[in-house]
Amino acid sequence: MAASRKLPNVSAALLAPLQLRGKRVAAGLSGGIDSVVLLHVLHGLAPRFGYKLSAIHVNHGLSPNAGDWQRFCSSLCRELGIPFKAAKVKVKKQGRGLEAAAREARRAVLMKMRVDFVAFGHHLDDQAETVLFNLLRGAGLEGASGMPALGKLGGKTLLRPLLGVPRSAIRTYADAHGLRWIEDESNADESLTRNFIRRRVGPLLESRFVRWRENLARAARHFAGAELDARRLLRTYLKGKGLRAPSEAKLVEMLKQFGSASASIAHDGVVFRRYRNKVFLEKGKVKSPFKSCAWNGESRLDLPSLDGELRFRRVRGQGIDRTLLGKNSFQVRLRSGGERLRTDARRPSRTLKNLFQEAGVPPWERERLPLLYSGDDLVWVPGLGVAVAYRAGSGVPGLVPEWRPLNRVDAPFGAFEAKQSATLAQIATQTRKGWTRRAGG
Repeated sequence: MAASRKLPNVSAALLAPLQLRGKRVAAGLSGGIDSVVLLHVLHGLAPRFGYKLSAIHVNHGLSPNAGDWQRFCSSLCRELGIPFKAAKVKVKKQGRGLEAAAREARRAVLMKMRVDFVAFGHHLDDQAETVLFNLLRGAGLEGASGMPALGKLGGKTLLRPLLGVPRSAIRTYADAHGLRWIEDESNADESLTRNFIRRRVGPLLESRFVRWRENLARAARHFAGAELDARRLLRTYLKGKGLRAPSEAKLVEMLKQFGSASASIAHDGVVFRRYRNKVFLEKGKVKSPFKSCAWNGESRLDLPSLDGELRFRRVRGQGIDRTLLGKNSFQVRLRSGGERLRTDARRPSRTLKNLFQEAGVPPWERERLPLLYSGDDLVWVPGLGVAVAYRAGSGVPGLVPEWRPLNRVDAPFGAFEAKQSATLAQIATQTRKGWTRRAGG
């Protein structure tokens, strides 16, 4: 009878902190053993916690036995004195798998229910199989975190009271209490991925790794903890920069998008971008058209349409040969394509595309960088340097150009970077490289 005590005890531990007295709790009831045991356990705990229990059955109409399942669930609830509701849905596959489409149809029904909590009968085996399935699909930390015991479903709280209990214990409990349930014939269909994992992969793993379910569930908790750390860090950073806090859904979506190689995420007037395992943060300003302008040797050249300024520092033996100012006319232009630059006397000129890639200049910055020309000659490019033919020789007066963009915010995760950025990088790039920013100029 140990399992008879374990299931209510495990469930009670989850329910105890939730202040359920007077609240409405709906149990998802398919008629299968998991949901029947869930309903029985919640029914037994209702007097202790004071919640109002009901059951919801979603009839997908996918089986010729669907009507019988609904009648079974209705009869079971009558026996237990539990209010029962059934909803019939039409599952639209639309390019997704049948399981995913059915899940979305159920979710739509549950979202409309007037209850405070919705409980599902997922257990330890389900959790392990979900984590394995998500990992095999190449999911990131969110997918590897599996299913939470406590979650959100619209404005409702989602409960999984049996998540720490193995399937074997659920069967033992059902037998001990003489419970009846129905068997869904689709559970034998190995063309459905989860059934294949349950019937083929699981037994094979168990032959070598006896506790594979517990180990995967424990790994899921570690992954979930890492994701929560990332959310907290991002919230803290946004607050420190005076940016409004995103909703939980937006926060999750932001972290998910950071996993994309070409992420561009707008939030509260700024834009996060990702390039080569680095994350940049810029003010989300509308780009103004730029007209080429002359440079006549000024120490500072304002370029408001590029949201920045050029500074020219006087030195000797570096930068642009100052003696050329009276002989050549100089202009600031944008990139048009096909430009080449020679910065090394020992090597031929190279395309800006290759030089930018080598220097790690993000693609979105390349088209808005001010390039300095003399006639058709490309003289200087920010971050790449001065062309050999225009460079000041040893001891010769020179001007070192510096591009100072004004639209970049401080480094993402600033003071947090050294200690905590690895957690965020795990979300953004699934590597252990920290989130940094590229130096200006």
